[in-house]
Formats: sequence, structure tokens, C-alpha cells
Amino acid sequence: MPARLLLFLDQFPLVYAVVIAATLGLAPFTPVPHVWEKLTMLAAGSLVRPIDIFDLALHGLPWLLLAAKLGRIAGQRTKN
Repeated sequence: MPARLLLFLDQFPLVYAVVIAATLGLAPFTPVPHVWEKLTMLAAGSLVRPIDIFDLALHGLPWLLLAAKLGRIAGQRTKN
């Protein structure tokens, strides 16, 4: 990963990543979280419209950020 991205992950508070994933990553909450709907569409092969792909990117990005932050934390703990 580029050094600037790793520095960003190191400085980004974990609590912010959790809050962003829990709000934007799951919104709208009913009847089913939007990211889950798009992931099931992807698995079924019906994720073809550009708006659906954009929705998956928009609602999936917070989860990727959280995963990267948690991975970075885990990687730093194994070094020590």
C-alpha cells in the first residue's frame, strides 16, 4: 500500500470507522440493509445497472475502510 494511505489508516480513529460503517454502511436499515441487498444481487448475478454498482460502492466503502483499519491494527500488534 502507498505510504500515505497507511499513514491515513494509522491516524484515522477506529471509532469513526465503526460509526461510519454502522450508519452509511447499513443505511437504509429496513427492510434489509442496502449493502446486503446489493451483495445478494452480486452473488445472484443481477447487479448490472450502474446505479446498483454505485450503491454497492457507496455502501461497501465504509466496510472496506473498517476492515483495512482493523487489519492495520492487527498487523501492528503482531509486530510487537
